Order: sequence, then structure tokens, then C-alpha cells
Amino acid sequence: MSSYFQTLDDASKHAIFPGVRIHTVAGDAIMLSVVDFEPHSVVQPHRHPHEQMGYLLEGELTFVVGDERRTVRAGEMWRIPGGVEHAVHAGDRPARALDVFHPVRDDYR
Repeated sequence: MSSYFQTLDDASKHAIFPGVRIHTVAGDAIMLSVVDFEPHSVVQPHRHPHEQMGYLLEGELTFVVGDERRTVRAGEMWRIPGGVEHAVHAGDRPARALDVFHPVRDDYR
């Protein structure tokens, strides 16, 4: 990283599922990700060894984490332990979330 500061334009960009895009910045041990969801987009069920925590900035998302299903609205948070299967379904409007991963996800650098 060449600077202590970055913009979304400087961040690494990935389309991780149809209608779901992320911008990431990583340090040595943690990764911050801004996730944009188009209406009705879906993050298919998956799992990874990384611990994940997030905060919904705008919109509405329905999470399925393990056996628990919950609709999250702007201002609410989640935590997903490493290895737990999870999926996300966006609502009728665009949504934006902030996710933090530990350790850094090399596939999102």
C-alpha cells in the first residue's frame, strides 16, 4: 500500500456474485470491504475460514447464517464465525454494507 489513505477508486474491486460488488483494502491482519448489492441480488451459500463482521449502511438484507435467518436493516450489525455457512439476499432496493474480515482474504486483495 503506497498511502495511509485510500478511496473506493483506489481499492481492489471484485464482482463476487451477480449484482454484488466489493471494494476492499487490506492491512497485515484485517480487511475492510464495502459491499454493494443490486436489488434482489443473492450471495449464494458459502463458507470460509475467515471471521466476518459487518454493518449495514443502507438498504435491507436477509441473512441465513447456519440455521438462523434474519432480516437486517440499516444501522444493524452481524458476525459470522469462520467456517459457518451463510448466504445473503438483498431486498427490493440497493443496499450497501461494510464488512471486516480476519485474517485477510487473499482472494479479495
